[in-house]
Amino acid sequence: MEKQNHPFWTRDSSVLLGGFFVTIFLIVYIWRPLAEEVLSYIDWNGPWWLYMDWLLLGIFLFMSAAIVARANLKTDLLIVFVGVCGGLAIESWGTQTNLWHYYTAERPPLWIIPAWPIASLSIDRITRFTDWMLKKVERSSGESFHPSSFIILYWMAFASFLTLMLVFVSPTFDKSYTWLASILCILLILTPTDHRMALLTFIAGSGLGYFLELWGTTRQCWTYYTYETPPFFAVLAHGMAAVAFWRAGLLMKAVGVKVFRRINEG
Repeated sequence: MEKQNHPFWTRDSSVLLGGFFVTIFLIVYIWRPLAEEVLSYIDWNGPWWLYMDWLLLGIFLFMSAAIVARANLKTDLLIVFVGVCGGLAIESWGTQTNLWHYYTAERPPLWIIPAWPIASLSIDRITRFTDWMLKKVERSSGESFHPSSFIILYWMAFASFLTLMLVFVSPTFDKSYTWLASILCILLILTPTDHRMALLTFIAGSGLGYFLELWGTTRQCWTYYTYETPPFFAVLAHGMAAVAFWRAGLLMKAVGVKVFRRINEG
């Protein structure tokens, strides 16, 4: 069987990268005072490189490269849609219950929502790359990882996350938002469809989430009620959100297939 060629840059990569830059431009244009405030911290007449936010720049460059890697609009548009809807729901929950707040006091700020689908695309690429690396190791060694190893690691990781979550959100148990979020997480954790992909998605989301949270909390763009920079729960929450978005995408695909099948049969 011939090896399939999977180029890094596809025709859809240009579309995604263009959309990414347009989104950044619109955020800067619409919320110009925020952009001006960020740039005001840089002394352009002196050693500007000492004041440049290299962490933000690094995150920006990484995401720019990640989202264009083997882009496919047929699947990526669904990821973007789920990311927007899911991000809006999560930000509404967190800011309305005061688990965290933004320095602009918006609940939630609309300018942060586009970051969620962009992060979702990046996490998808990281997950697929990690899965590809594991499969390469399996081919090289001639042995496959035993499925039980992923199952054990899955329950260890998600049980730990759920424990951290319940402790972290406990001050807001009187809020319906928190009950809905907690029940949803419990249902997702107790009904895994693919232990391996769920675990890899969780790890990818948490890995990227660490750098996002490190930037946001140390720059005081957003602040958690614990004032940690960042809270360990918040890092892992990005992994849980990534799994939730992935599962939502699978569900929407399954529903879409059934709907089109019914239409064709009718």
